[in-house]
Amino acid sequence: MSSEPSFNPPHFEPPCGPVTGWREGDVVRATGIPYATAGRFQPPVAAPGWTTPFAATTLAPACPQGPVPFLDDVLGTRYGELPGSEDCQRLSITVPAGLADDERVPVMVWLHGGSYTSGSGDLAIFDATSLVAENRVIVVSVTYRLGLFGYLATGTGRPANLGLLDQLEAFRWVQRNIAAFGGDPHRVTAFGQSAGGDSVAHLMATPEAPSLFQRAIIQSAPLGITRGRHKMSRDMGIAAEAVTEETPMLEVVAIEDHVSQVARKYGLIAAMPFGTQYGHAPLPPESEIEAAWNATAPDIEVLIGHTSDEARLFMPRARLVRVLRRVPGLGSAAVKAINWAVTEAVYGRAARKFARRHVRAGGKAYSYLLSWGAPGNFYGAAHTVDLPLLFGNRETWAAAGLLTGATWDEIDAVGREVRRLWAAFARGDGLGEAGSIPGALQYRTAAA
Repeated sequence: MSSEPSFNPPHFEPPCGPVTGWREGDVVRATGIPYATAGRFQPPVAAPGWTTPFAATTLAPACPQGPVPFLDDVLGTRYGELPGSEDCQRLSITVPAGLADDERVPVMVWLHGGSYTSGSGDLAIFDATSLVAENRVIVVSVTYRLGLFGYLATGTGRPANLGLLDQLEAFRWVQRNIAAFGGDPHRVTAFGQSAGGDSVAHLMATPEAPSLFQRAIIQSAPLGITRGRHKMSRDMGIAAEAVTEETPMLEVVAIEDHVSQVARKYGLIAAMPFGTQYGHAPLPPESEIEAAWNATAPDIEVLIGHTSDEARLFMPRARLVRVLRRVPGLGSAAVKAINWAVTEAVYGRAARKFARRHVRAGGKAYSYLLSWGAPGNFYGAAHTVDLPLLFGNRETWAAAGLLTGATWDEIDAVGREVRRLWAAFARGDGLGEAGSIPGALQYRTAAA
């Protein structure tokens, strides 16, 4: 999938080598730029530079992955929307049109979610046009390795956290090159949702983080299920030993599903079987993660939070919930109670704890709660409801079950305010002690 460049395409001269992009309405795009290369199960290295113009007019391929039909229904995405390739360490840049030659605007680096097994930076639902054009920021969308390709160590020495290492390379690329696109390398915000938010949090545990980004927005990160995973990851690693460097790409994806099943006996943490592994580069052992976060806290400002109905995204798939919903009277109360309990266990308590620890360590943090949902929709303010408020447009979200019951005008009115708030944080404007988007979001300065 690509866009034809205009007759006189935008041209950039970053240190990596010349890049041509294309104009699209109120923005300029440069897509599918390689930031790193890596063999299968190998740590990434910075992509080599080039001397002839690189046509950045093709979207980044997705890391190979299996279908997730329920997510397609909820988000209106389509399996196979982007081609799959192990050569997926690419990033795409959306720039406001009409920047002056000497203008430098804030940069927001987006890490997509998808339980570390699905998603891609260039999915249509992540179109950053509105965020960029309305707020005069640059958005860089990163695609990185997932699942067995990116996140599971084995006893034979295959490394973990390769996707996290990919992300670090992407941030290094931004530091070296973004000024040529009009970005300010000293005003970089890392932001991500779900597994992407978890990635942002764990990037903050690397000593290099403050030199790569100065602010972090952590959206709906499942921080409540990131600890105590060693035995589960070990068992999954044993199940994954059959995969080699020669195993065909689609076979790896098929085996990934079997490896996930091995995690089932581990309870709630198995809701996200793949993920960051402590004690493997670039992360410290689990016993030292708090100290690692404390070390970088004074240099990174944080906005962290979640939605009020996170768990409702997953509840229609649970047999117990389907039964309870049919019980008159008590059914809706039971569903509410389950939603609250799971939302708190996986997202809420851990997010508030993260913010308090960050402040105690000398950092500044804001906590938020997003409560907007489509009127009358069972999903309510479910996990992922922040995505249409930040990204995309009427077309890209038209088929999303998550939004049934809301008009695009309603969605966009709230979205415009959320985008304004996120961009104000990225600019470093300061958000005051507390604030709100009426009927949609509340935030406050976190206290120790």
